[in-house]
Amino acid sequence: MICLYIFYHDVSGTHSVVIAAAIHLNYLPIDRVPKKSEILDIPLFDRLEKKDIGRLIYHGNDLYKNSVYTLGRQSASHLVVNAIKTVFDMADRDKKEVLFVDTSKAVNNLMRIGGGSSRLLGLISFGRPIVTYGTIKAYPKICDIVKKTQLKIVP
Repeated sequence: MICLYIFYHDVSGTHSVVIAAAIHLNYLPIDRVPKKSEILDIPLFDRLEKKDIGRLIYHGNDLYKNSVYTLGRQSASHLVVNAIKTVFDMADRDKKEVLFVDTSKAVNNLMRIGGGSSRLLGLISFGRPIVTYGTIKAYPKICDIVKKTQLKIVP
């Protein structure tokens, strides 16, 4: 597959997608579950705000020079994906240059409760430890998503 742009997306854009991008770019390990401190060291983990929803956030280029982005898209994944595909059409770009990866299937209830408490309610000292613990529990699933993504883009 030809790919130049990879978009990891989910509802909030600040937990599973940020971790997936960090794994993809080798900032976090793919062969073991990281420590809590390693997760909290990822700059955008549990730090985006409501105003960041719908914003494409660039994280870096992978080994194959693909640009890795994250996106919080609320529950309207089809709308956002279609809009981005339309922009590619308008720019006369090949749709094979873009890969959308939904990480929401890795999100567990601890991540939802902790993330909602931290980001929506502003209860960071309560929510961040819960979302971090939930992320540690979900980490193998997030790694599986990244592995499958990387298999799709290997030249």
